[in-house]
Amino acid sequence: MAARDEQAVIARLVEGIAQLRYPPGRLSLWVVDDASSDLTPQLLGKLQQRFGFLNVLRREPGAGGGKSGALNLVCEQLQGRWMLVLDADADLQPDTLERLIPMAEAGGWAAVQLRKAVANPLVNWLTRAQAMEMALDAEIQQGRLACGGVSELRGNGQLLRRDGLQRCGGFNEETVTDDLDLSFRFLLEGLPIGVVWDPPVQEEAVLTLAALWRQRQRWAEGGLQRFFDYWPQLWSARITRVQRIDLACFFLLQYAMPVVAWADLLGALLSRTSPVFWPLSFLAFSLSGVSILSGCRRPSEGPGFPPMNPWNLALGIAYLGHWFLVIPWTTLRMALLPKTLIWAKTTHLGGEPLEDAAAA
Repeated sequence: MAARDEQAVIARLVEGIAQLRYPPGRLSLWVVDDASSDLTPQLLGKLQQRFGFLNVLRREPGAGGGKSGALNLVCEQLQGRWMLVLDADADLQPDTLERLIPMAEAGGWAAVQLRKAVANPLVNWLTRAQAMEMALDAEIQQGRLACGGVSELRGNGQLLRRDGLQRCGGFNEETVTDDLDLSFRFLLEGLPIGVVWDPPVQEEAVLTLAALWRQRQRWAEGGLQRFFDYWPQLWSARITRVQRIDLACFFLLQYAMPVVAWADLLGALLSRTSPVFWPLSFLAFSLSGVSILSGCRRPSEGPGFPPMNPWNLALGIAYLGHWFLVIPWTTLRMALLPKTLIWAKTTHLGGEPLEDAAAA
């Protein structure tokens, strides 16, 4: 785990890892203190005195490479067959590893992504919407995988076979989304990625629209950049025809449609005609609503999903409209400005009261 200024959650994470059921002496936790300026180093020092499985590495300011650089540093120390990458706010069930490792081995997977579950879905309408979005994402991921398509890593709760990661050359330090970039490199190397619904990994949802905007800009930039970086290889014989079709559909729906929809709307306003492509957008929203409904009604471990009443379903569908703002803005910024790598950190608040969190 790479940790920068995580004093609110670092102790809870280490104590949670201590509760995992796994053979004695077979589990170690490596935390990279990535130039923290808060109390994270002091807390890690105290936690090392309590937990013998905890190992801490320190990176100085300006080390470079963002989260990928921190993870590459710790990879040099590892000897195990599997590594599980976690965010600082991750929360795992005690039986996660004893269930996950056998599933990964039996499935012949080189990587496995746990379903991400929102740990604080009842804080406000925004966290409730993000809980539905995570159910939608896992539902679509498993659907793509079942059809022979492409599945992706999500950063938090990603289990990686160490020899597969080495085969890909480690984590890419020239991207702001190490997980999405690594997904494509695993794909091109023929290393299969599995997705499991249960057990989940819990994480905090952001509490404000401003925090959501910063987070989603980073996700959009990294997701789009990987298509530019690997586009020639994605159309080569290194991946199957079904996977190429899957990627083309995903790119059109996730990245092309929001941009085209705005161009279509602007053209309609200037020509005083009806939009041509917006009906396709409404169809995409409708299909997303079906996936939200299906995902939130599935039996699930971890925090419960919002009840699937008309209000919550409408909220979940309307909330997805933020991608129609984030994607065009990020595309325009990437087209006009030189490439800059800024790893925007998501603030984790732990158990702080809501009023303190809002102030922070």
